[in-house]
Amino acid sequence: MTPDGSSGRRRPHLVVAAAVCVVLLLLTAAAVRQFVVQPFRVPSASMEPTLARGDVILADRTQRGEAERGQVVVFDGTGYFAPSQADGGRYWVKRVIAVGGDRVACCDPVGALTVDGVPLEEPYLPEGTAPSEIDFDLRVPAGRMFVLGDNRSDSTDSRHLLGAPGGGMIPAERVVGDVDRIVWPLTRSGSL
Repeated sequence: MTPDGSSGRRRPHLVVAAAVCVVLLLLTAAAVRQFVVQPFRVPSASMEPTLARGDVILADRTQRGEAERGQVVVFDGTGYFAPSQADGGRYWVKRVIAVGGDRVACCDPVGALTVDGVPLEEPYLPEGTAPSEIDFDLRVPAGRMFVLGDNRSDSTDSRHLLGAPGGGMIPAERVVGDVDRIVWPLTRSGSL
């Protein structure tokens, strides 16, 4: 103890305390982005009307590496959808139509996609949009997913890459997360 009765310790300076708070906030934000949710901006009209160009979406990172039929997912398309960064964006957002082991085909006599012979109901397609103008009939390999944009007339997706390496089917391990909500613009914000 000092003669004045204090313990002799100096109180942390306000700047040091503020710096510690900023560092902690940055570390927390980085951890949330890495392990919980990550924001992405939708770059095109390929998912309209579900997602519009310019929407900011949140991908649930707790679901990375997983794909289920019907989910809207963000995935790393490098080497599959874009052979290199120069050929397009690294991250893509599409709807999972079929997963490993599924047989997906276009189209049945009434014009619907089928998964394992069952017509797929697609209420998310824009009115008057055909499920596909490209015919295909294939089995999705284990660990992969077949993805399509909701705006089929304006979407580069698995159908367009059937002859490319990987056959347009993306490894499920490339999923960054499933899209659970739009956060911007506020007029469109809400869960999917």
